[in-house]
Amino acid sequence: MKAAVLTALKKLEVLEVPTPEAGDDEVLVRVRSCLVCGSDIRILNFGNPRVKPPQIMGHEIAGDVAAVGANVTKFTVGDRVAIGADVPCGACLACEAGYGNNCRTNLAMGYQFPGGFAEYVRLEAPVVRFGPVHRIPGNLDYDTAALAEPLACAINGYERVGVNAGETVVVIGAGPIGCMLIEYGRLLGAGRTIVIQRSKARLEAAKRFAADAYFSTLDGDPVGFVLEQTGGDGADVVFTACSDPEAQEQAVRMLNFRGRLNLFGGLPPGSRTIAFDSNFVHYREAIVTGSHGSVPRQHALALKLLASGAIDGRRYFTHAFALDQAVEAFAVAASKEALKVSIRP
Repeated sequence: MKAAVLTALKKLEVLEVPTPEAGDDEVLVRVRSCLVCGSDIRILNFGNPRVKPPQIMGHEIAGDVAAVGANVTKFTVGDRVAIGADVPCGACLACEAGYGNNCRTNLAMGYQFPGGFAEYVRLEAPVVRFGPVHRIPGNLDYDTAALAEPLACAINGYERVGVNAGETVVVIGAGPIGCMLIEYGRLLGAGRTIVIQRSKARLEAAKRFAADAYFSTLDGDPVGFVLEQTGGDGADVVFTACSDPEAQEQAVRMLNFRGRLNLFGGLPPGSRTIAFDSNFVHYREAIVTGSHGSVPRQHALALKLLASGAIDGRRYFTHAFALDQAVEAFAVAASKEALKVSIRP
């Protein structure tokens, strides 16, 4: 089969590789769509200790069950399935408590397990048993179903900080995940939403999601803009949906009293350590937290939201590529000129 393989740092190649077979406790999926995520781009350019080249990346996956092992009863051939990233081990304290994204083993599709930038992907026994693998509701196309993975991450982010009716939310980073944070926050009852982004092209693309205010950091101080927009109070909830230490530092200074900051986007290896005034957090009784990935129940909820139309998945897509064009797809996704990019093997 064909696959886009990470063969070395900064090197992605489309190669012929052996087609995997499903063992007794495994499932083989014919991939129909796999979306390019910002973390895939970071892995390509900066590496990741959980990804050992040569490896097939890709963790936002949708396809058809092509074969099932003799012991598998959960799925049947022909099932349309969406597959997420984080795979609980099912045995550690975090997994037993329902927080498999905090699993010490920290398994994930496209990381330790080969991912979806290929014609076929094998779901190994832990993925079949514990992972975020769900049947696609009948009205969803494959691209939209694959969006359940990043949407589940947005759901997890809001579960960490919450949002009360009418509260002001700031999203720093207007990529696909930032736009999902706009949409899901509105669904939860957020009042005013402010979007901060450096790239004016990406900021313009994000206007389709109808936030209340948009600001490019090329035009000045984002902290001052947020304070101006909130009458000097600051925001109740801030997400940093980007990989920028300066944005994280600025986000702290945007917080209202008892405001909540979610450090959503991770920083690339080698990034500098951020610094902020702890007294600002102390006297404002602010909360600074993070979120990482999602758990299977959030992936299932994301599929339901997409199927119901509560989240309009089709608005996220700007580009689609064949598997042979995977290198070009990554370049477009990294260019800031796209929102969501799909690769269709």
